[in-house]
Amino acid sequence: MQLEHIQMDYLQIPFKQSFSHAAATRQSTETVIVTAVSRNGSIAYGEGCPRYYVTGETIASALQFFEKNKQDAMTIQDLHDLKQWVNTHATEIDQNAAAWCAIELALLDLLAKQSHQSVEALLGLPELCGSFQYSAVLGSESLAAYTTQLQHYLHRGFTDFKVKVCSDFAQNRDKIALLRDHIKPLTVRLDANNLWSDAQQASAYIQNLNYPFRAIEEPLTVNDHAGCRNIHNALQTPIILDESFLHHAQFDHLTEDPQTWIINLRVSKMGGLLRSLAIAETAKELSIPLIIGAQVGETSILTRAALTVANACRDLIIAQEGAFGTYLLQYDITDQPVMFGRKGKLDASGFRGKGGFAIDYQRL
Repeated sequence: MQLEHIQMDYLQIPFKQSFSHAAATRQSTETVIVTAVSRNGSIAYGEGCPRYYVTGETIASALQFFEKNKQDAMTIQDLHDLKQWVNTHATEIDQNAAAWCAIELALLDLLAKQSHQSVEALLGLPELCGSFQYSAVLGSESLAAYTTQLQHYLHRGFTDFKVKVCSDFAQNRDKIALLRDHIKPLTVRLDANNLWSDAQQASAYIQNLNYPFRAIEEPLTVNDHAGCRNIHNALQTPIILDESFLHHAQFDHLTEDPQTWIINLRVSKMGGLLRSLAIAETAKELSIPLIIGAQVGETSILTRAALTVANACRDLIIAQEGAFGTYLLQYDITDQPVMFGRKGKLDASGFRGKGGFAIDYQRL
């Protein structure tokens, strides 16, 4: 592969409705898009979602990282070159995960297109097949907005939910009561987005919600593993690490008690597809389950990349998030968004065996 041109741009797409959690409220995307063009005219795209409260990145820092490493990206000619760059720049990617993710996804897409194969085939992975099951996600909006969202999800046949909580106990109690009173049993994960600083306080709060949560996500300050262990022991409920798990070295905190943890693997925050696949491989060795997560407001580019990981480690996955497409975005980067349908299912058969990530980027 010979690159002719590569650039990074800021993409902002309005949401159809705002989305809130304890760390932020969003009304539009916050995304960087990389465009890579080969000398024979092939075009590919990659996406990253810089989040200051996740990886410490901003749109400005992503653009700066790109300018610093643009010439290096131009020299990458094959998969070996790409893997070598990832390995030799691990520390820099740790600090610029979303920015590198956008670059890497564009290069992988282009490499696969140039060799007339899917990204899965390029990486020696199974081709996409079957369907993928997604979770409903309820933000920390008002009770009225929450109720409307919940009824919409239930009408579409969802039974697996992730619920974000705020500091208002009465409001959270009423929201959880709506789930408890549903006729059919629901599987529910609680996402606190680092709401509490004290394990005992968090445990008591969660117990008082009186619901058999499948898992609790990021209840405490980022990287408070000891506190999270205390919550796990008090509630006998697994702890999901999201902001507290950003790169491979953080497995060191989990090896003594892998049964305590679940990792929320988001391709953007992990620093691309190659690093995400490495995380999934080690998680399998340690028998740590995965949630294939998503950044709020991501486009079909990242949704499609996450399918590569999900397809490669189906036996580890307890839930999959994202694929909202134009349910949330005013428009997507394609006229055929990668998004779930009835009961949260996404049929991947349309991508099987096609070149690159097999997305027609009609709006870029």
